[in-house]
Amino acid sequence: MLFYQNLDKIIYNRNQLLTCDELFIISGYVGPYPIKELEKLSIKSTVIYGMYGSDGIQRSLHGALVSASKELSNVKVLYSTIPIHSKCYIWKYKGEVRSALVGSANFSTNGLTTPFKEILADATADTFDPLDQYLDMIMSNAISCTDAKVSENKKKIHLLNEDTNPTVYDKDVCSMPLFIIENGHAIVPAQSGINWGMAKLSGSHVNINDAYIRIGTDLLEHYPELFPKKQGCPSDGEEISRIGHRHNDSIEIIWDDGTTMTGLLEGSIQRIVNGSKALFPKQISTTPSKSELGKYLRQRMGLKEGYQITYEDLKSYGRTTIDVSLQGEGIYYFDFSVRNDIDNK
Repeated sequence: MLFYQNLDKIIYNRNQLLTCDELFIISGYVGPYPIKELEKLSIKSTVIYGMYGSDGIQRSLHGALVSASKELSNVKVLYSTIPIHSKCYIWKYKGEVRSALVGSANFSTNGLTTPFKEILADATADTFDPLDQYLDMIMSNAISCTDAKVSENKKKIHLLNEDTNPTVYDKDVCSMPLFIIENGHAIVPAQSGINWGMAKLSGSHVNINDAYIRIGTDLLEHYPELFPKKQGCPSDGEEISRIGHRHNDSIEIIWDDGTTMTGLLEGSIQRIVNGSKALFPKQISTTPSKSELGKYLRQRMGLKEGYQITYEDLKSYGRTTIDVSLQGEGIYYFDFSVRNDIDNK
């Protein structure tokens, strides 16, 4: 069979449909959230991050994977020292392959939960032996994530308006403001952004701590890879060839303090980027609870839940922005650590 929806559920439930005692996952790129979900299974799991051999791994993602590996008693995380871009999910019983899925889906939230984007298909029994040999080859060239040497990826520096304004910015790190400028002054909107939940006081059906981080239109222009355009998906009952709606991509968020969350690139705004008109996400929220983000930010700032955050609160905390960078497919690093270089606006 071939699958292109709910790939996460198919992987997490397959052990209930056959006799097996181990799951081996080979994936070009991996995310911490799916790895933590493996702890719920009744079998042992080994996850191999394939592209470590050529791409290395950024320190924040590495830290999250090491933490997961140490915390989870039945999950082991390995890094392949040779470049492996394949995606294979192999179930074994007493050392023999009993079932396998192969395809294009990375073992990340984005790779497993975005409908129609990736596929997985059942491997036939006649491929079990060569697939097992392939796994053995990769395992023999893999190391424990705790033994890996991590070096930061080189930053790409780009010049804005090189002829007239040689302003340098880091192309890979986007500084996302938690405020807006209104009448020449910096403010935190009273009922949107990180104060979205405050709309409850005016009768809106939201949680008092609901929050989102606005993606400004200028950021879409400068960071098209960080905030990819919306993917069209068929609506229920429509043929695959027809576009029914724009999917909100699921992402994984790793904060500077090690906290991990699942987020959404949601909403739609039309922009022309690289000469092409397309729909892009306009905000980042958390899922399944949009209040998780608001609670977390208030906790970091030492504020009570349900408190309306002001620009002065951000300044007192020592940070008015969140630095966002891409760690892998659909995996983001959010830095909200205290700084002492806040501009007075």
